[in-house]
Amino acid sequence: MTEGSTRRTMLTTGTAALAATCVGCGNNNGNSSAGSTETPASSETPSAAETPASPAASPTAGSSAAGKALAQTSEIPEGGGTIFKDQKIVVTQPAKGEFKAFSAICTHMGCTVAKVADGTIDCPCHGSKFHIADGSVAHGPATRPLPAESITVSGNSITLG
Repeated sequence: MTEGSTRRTMLTTGTAALAATCVGCGNNNGNSSAGSTETPASSETPSAAETPASPAASPTAGSSAAGKALAQTSEIPEGGGTIFKDQKIVVTQPAKGEFKAFSAICTHMGCTVAKVADGTIDCPCHGSKFHIADGSVAHGPATRPLPAESITVSGNSITLG
């Protein structure tokens, strides 16, 4: 083999490897699985679609959808809650008739929380858990609470803002 053919082989191989690596680098907009409610519990790191540039830079749900009907009060289980992934918000009912709302973006690494169970809002990426009553950390590695979001309860309707 000549030096020219070796260089060509290396460039071709390197380009193919780079292209294969970058296949997953694209934007996940329009991917129907991006809004799914299930995230595998075995996930160790957040996907690019779940990770904002910085948790503090995450848009809040109320900023773009204020006043939008979110749910009926009967849809939020007492002692639990419901995650609204499209709005990036979690609405909880820690006690009968008491409704709270928090960001659905984990303060540890920016993953979207996946479930509300046993009095906590749970993140699938690294196991952080937050209390449904006030968003405070129940179990790390997160060290900061989930930010509160603004909701209005009017009759049986819960709206953003």
